[in-house]
Amino acid sequence: MYIPTHFKETDSDVIREMVAEFPLATIVVQTADGLIANHIPVIFTKDDQLIGHIAIANDLHRVLSDGAEVLAIFQAHDAYISPNWYPSKAETHKAVPTWNYDVVHMRGKISFQHDNKSKRAVVGRLTLQHERATNGDQAWRMADAPPDFMADMLDRIVAFEIAVDHILAKSKRSQNRSPEDQKAVASQLEASGQQAFARKMRTDENES
Repeated sequence: MYIPTHFKETDSDVIREMVAEFPLATIVVQTADGLIANHIPVIFTKDDQLIGHIAIANDLHRVLSDGAEVLAIFQAHDAYISPNWYPSKAETHKAVPTWNYDVVHMRGKISFQHDNKSKRAVVGRLTLQHERATNGDQAWRMADAPPDFMADMLDRIVAFEIAVDHILAKSKRSQNRSPEDQKAVASQLEASGQQAFARKMRTDENES
């Protein structure tokens, strides 16, 4: 991935936050038939593992051997940026449209787990993370489903782990513009409903 120096994100906490907030990974693999991409929710663990599961009908676990290298892409906030938003445009007219975005690329080696214990553990962790965020104290639990139904569901999936060994992250948030232009972009994003992205831009301003 092309990353100009001023857009390179190296803060591991920020990167983990991006992945936690946008956990739907695009997992790209090279096979004998060419490139294949799958969209799979995952968790990035403290020991640098991406964990998740796929349907057993998904050929991914058949076309890849354990140890195959894969690329996981996480697309976070993004927005079109109009040159009309820059105060500097009124003075110089030296501005063109662009796109701001946060993205993380992770490379690593994948391995698949077919045993019930591994599958149950992965489903449990994914459920716990997202149910707590969505429903709080009313979170759904695996134990809420009938045991035979849950066993049937587990029979239909394959768990996987990706041992991440390389991370690239990019935060393109108008860092190449003046502070005045950056503030104006954040205000326009907020006005257009992109409050979360606007807050992140303002955090960057306060830290610079």
